[in-house]
Amino acid sequence: MDMRSLFVFPRRPGRPVRESAKEGQGRQMRILIISDTHRRDENFLKVIERIKPIDMLIHCGDLEENEAVFLEKAGCPAQIIAGNNDFFSSLPREREFNIGKYRVWLTHGHNYYVSMGDTILKEEAILRGVDIVMFGHTHRPVIEIGKTLTAVNPGSLSFPRQEGRRPSYILMELDKNGEAHYHLNFL
Repeated sequence: MDMRSLFVFPRRPGRPVRESAKEGQGRQMRILIISDTHRRDENFLKVIERIKPIDMLIHCGDLEENEAVFLEKAGCPAQIIAGNNDFFSSLPREREFNIGKYRVWLTHGHNYYVSMGDTILKEEAILRGVDIVMFGHTHRPVIEIGKTLTAVNPGSLSFPRQEGRRPSYILMELDKNGEAHYHLNFL
């Protein structure tokens, strides 16, 4: 499976751009993608200390409150949605937004039966005309790059369900050419 896709991010005025560790890659943007923290924020705090600074935080739902903790500790713009356990949240259930020229659909996934497979989710993503769908709910990480659609699930930082049951997150790094590199990480 090819773990690469092309993204173009406009540089925000006044934001410093870091140089990449790999020679020749140049400038980059770092995006932390997490999900299913379920009010257990200690692993998020460990991750943010490990990888900061980041340029964007994306949370795929099931925070169970504590939105302010994520916003404060990340120290950057964030896209956060409610999941099936965020009963009294005022967060939106889904979001669509642009990352450069790409359209992203952020959903927790439970309304698309992702626990039984991702077919319905992907069909909906194609109908919406998005390039990337980011979701959670299954507590199992996924990075799937297709010809017309990229599907990303960071798994869970609190209650992982994949083999080995290690808390997981995805760090998406963009090089100076706007090419995205997805890194699945475990605590």
